[in-house]
Amino acid sequence: ETEPLTSKKDASDCNKGEDCKENGLLVRNPKSALRLVEDGNKVHPSQGEKGEAAQISNGYSAAQSSAPCNGMAEGEDAQGTAPAATTTTTTTTSTTCGAEGQQQLMELEDRETWSKKIDFLLSVIGYAVDLGNVWRFPYICYQNGGGAFLIPYTIMAIFGGIPLFYMELALGQYHRNGCISIWRKICPIFKGIGFAICIIDLYVASYYNTIMAWAFYYLISSFTAELPWTSCTNPWNTGNCTNYFSKDNVSWSVHSTSPAEEFYTRQVLQVHRSEGLDDLGGISWQLTLCLLLIFTIVYFSIWKGVKTSGKVVWVTATFPYIILFILLVRGATLPGAWRGVLYYLKPDWQKLLATEVWVDAAAQIFFSLGPGFGVLLAYASYNKFHNNCYQDALVTSTVNCMTSFVSGFVIFTVLGYMAEMRNEDVSEVAKDTGPSLLFITYAEAIANMPASTFFAIIFFLMLLTLGLDSTFAGLEGVITGVLDEFPHVWGKRRELFVLGLTIVCFLGSLATLTFGGAYVVKLFEEYATGPAVLTVVFLEAVAVSWFYGITQFCKDVKEMLGSAPGWYWRVCWVAVSPLFLLFVTCSFLSNPPELRLFDYDYPYWTTVVGYCIGTSSVIFIPLYMVYRLVITPGTLKERILKSITPETATEIPFGDIRMNAV
Repeated sequence: ETEPLTSKKDASDCNKGEDCKENGLLVRNPKSALRLVEDGNKVHPSQGEKGEAAQISNGYSAAQSSAPCNGMAEGEDAQGTAPAATTTTTTTTSTTCGAEGQQQLMELEDRETWSKKIDFLLSVIGYAVDLGNVWRFPYICYQNGGGAFLIPYTIMAIFGGIPLFYMELALGQYHRNGCISIWRKICPIFKGIGFAICIIDLYVASYYNTIMAWAFYYLISSFTAELPWTSCTNPWNTGNCTNYFSKDNVSWSVHSTSPAEEFYTRQVLQVHRSEGLDDLGGISWQLTLCLLLIFTIVYFSIWKGVKTSGKVVWVTATFPYIILFILLVRGATLPGAWRGVLYYLKPDWQKLLATEVWVDAAAQIFFSLGPGFGVLLAYASYNKFHNNCYQDALVTSTVNCMTSFVSGFVIFTVLGYMAEMRNEDVSEVAKDTGPSLLFITYAEAIANMPASTFFAIIFFLMLLTLGLDSTFAGLEGVITGVLDEFPHVWGKRRELFVLGLTIVCFLGSLATLTFGGAYVVKLFEEYATGPAVLTVVFLEAVAVSWFYGITQFCKDVKEMLGSAPGWYWRVCWVAVSPLFLLFVTCSFLSNPPELRLFDYDYPYWTTVVGYCIGTSSVIFIPLYMVYRLVITPGTLKERILKSITPETATEIPFGDIRMNAV
């Protein structure tokens, strides 16, 4: 392995058959170099020397860099003269200095890997399967034609979502870097994508965990003989509270509210104490304590790396499936369940002619699988080099889509039961969207089942576990990205960095813990992540397919798996997936959502604020491009060429030694 030396040797020592030091890196004497050719040993070639044999030193690898610190070209010594050629072997070395050299040395050390393959699979599944699978997919499905919606959903998954999912896994596994430093090996001018991803992940952590705090509040409140959202006799209830599940005959009017709705809005969120975004009110200390406990669990689950988080997901990723199965069986046995299932799956073929249906299908599959958050890059970077990431991509994406579909049955069997009890149509019961579908409608249905306390506890425990492993993943994307980019600063201080990161995320969540925090959550959910992530993944797909080169990327995949991707994957990566992303992004920007929550209509200026929040992350991409071109020496053409050329090599395992792809 390449290693730093503390003692200096004269350059003449190299001629005596000994090891010599060049700019702080130990290099084996060229006379003892071992030459391996590509055809016999699958050594990964560089873009510039596809047909030449790759070289490695016998025992030590030479660190590669296309931009030497002293400005001299490769192959020149300190005096500017070409080194003497040997008749048997050659070794290519280049100079490295400062933080760049330290960073390469850190990369050459053994990288942490998953203890077991199943740890990786469960982590990816736990990340992809989150709260959105339970509430967003069922609502979007019945809103866009029921069973007919499955057609555009499947098409968008096959030609857009899964190829992007597979691409990120392959990139992370081959280059073994996080979302920032990986661009040094792909296309350096796009490094701003990595910084944008980190900002987006921080935005997500600032509101996503607040939703889990709501679920945690419900979980604590469920440990009672009678659930608190079943009656209208509580201090927070109003005169409009109407319990139509009571034995007394009650009349439901336009102004009537259910006990579950008042518990959610007046006790948990306390939105009645806020006038809107311009007057958020004070901070709810109950939700603050719930969120503090959640971040404590998150910290001790990820502070040591994938070795610990890989064990935690055995619980957080598998437990929701057990609960979903229990709730599915219970829901199927309720009176009126068939009405909900029929409403969920009854196809409306006319909906397929509407552009909005296809936009919703594309957005749903994209945000469900979750490329663009740096998580897949981070998780795959801890895989073994020859792991079958192609198979992993197909398995995990299929499990994710099937989970969304089955969750629809879990939700709509209960909605059918609610409609039967209210003697109303299912469409009237299913008016709630987003978190309200879980915290009002579903919670109310559970409260009126036999053994309601048991089902309430396991349901909200399921929501917590669904959210936790997604939080693990989102923060790991940031952690891996920063630690790989600044190994000389944070490489040995992971626990300290994770602590600082969780504190920052907690402080960033304070605005969502106010009495008007639900309005902030809605604003961030619609604007902070949606268009920003779509833009990031679009540029990522373009950078990999058109700048790094689809041919080179497919060779990388062949290096890992033994076979190159077929024409279907190539066409998707080069054209279909970028067009898919462009289609969704343009549709969103041309028709921004009109936000409304409860009885509050968001003012016009919130749209401007929302776009500013979304732009605040994406702006790092053009800023870094300008910065890169400014600091790169040479003419404009030379600067551009240097900025789109990979500047460091990717290390490839080869038996018990390591090689750099040159």
